[in-house]
Amino acid sequence: MTRDLSCAIKRLDKDFLWPENSRLAVNLNIAYEMWTPGACSSVNPMGNVLSGDRIDPNADSYGRYNANAGARRLFDIAERHGVAASVFTSGRVAEHHAGELKRRADVGHEIIGHSYGQDMLFPYLSEDEVEDNIATSTRLLEQATGRRPRGWISPRITSDLAVQQRLARHGYQWHGDALDDDVPYLQQFDDSEILAIPFTIDFNDLPHAMRFGRTPAQFVDMFYLTVDKLLASNRETLILDVIVHGHCYGRPAGAWAFEDIVRRCVDQPGVWVTTRGQIFDYVRPFFDD
Repeated sequence: MTRDLSCAIKRLDKDFLWPENSRLAVNLNIAYEMWTPGACSSVNPMGNVLSGDRIDPNADSYGRYNANAGARRLFDIAERHGVAASVFTSGRVAEHHAGELKRRADVGHEIIGHSYGQDMLFPYLSEDEVEDNIATSTRLLEQATGRRPRGWISPRITSDLAVQQRLARHGYQWHGDALDDDVPYLQQFDDSEILAIPFTIDFNDLPHAMRFGRTPAQFVDMFYLTVDKLLASNRETLILDVIVHGHCYGRPAGAWAFEDIVRRCVDQPGVWVTTRGQIFDYVRPFFDD
């Protein structure tokens, strides 16, 4: 999929600040995901994978917990504290859980394109498959919620410039498939433009728990310490992402950690608790000068 593209980059001034002169924006992200038929979560909670190309019923069942129960628990936590989350949403979720998705969109959560299925990674798709994936996912999300999604985050936060240009051509205003800066920047193609809103990946429940074997308490402690240090230094303007998946910290043993973090963010002066769509609305006029 990689090809040479002309893409000019415009960046924010070094003295850029968030609203009310805040240095720290915290984005609370919920991954509301499904897989395509015959595919399943690549995360196996048992630690020992089945050999060969066999579908692992254990991993399959583990992943299905997301849309069946876990994501709803995470939404309820955010709503109890009056917080809108940025929600990465598979097209299959919109197809099979349209009522739930609309209900969450109607109370203010930001619904974001996230591929038709979590297993559909762009580097493995042909150009025609990429086009169909974006078009189908966008249509299903709009049908379910009554609103066309403005932002896109790919599974694994993985897309190249060609995909990002295609997203812009589909009318997407921003994407989150960037890990290469601390604040947003504008990508200008020859026929379109799109805002890249980079991710911070330090507070992602899946690698935290599955890859590194850390506890929910360590997740909370690491977040608290980071926020304290960043607010105390007050030197840089940053985005801090918290990413939780319905099939990981959507379970009772991890959901409390998400609630502790939400509670801390809501009560913390100097922190802008926001969504990526709100970041776009605030930042985009800075590039018009």
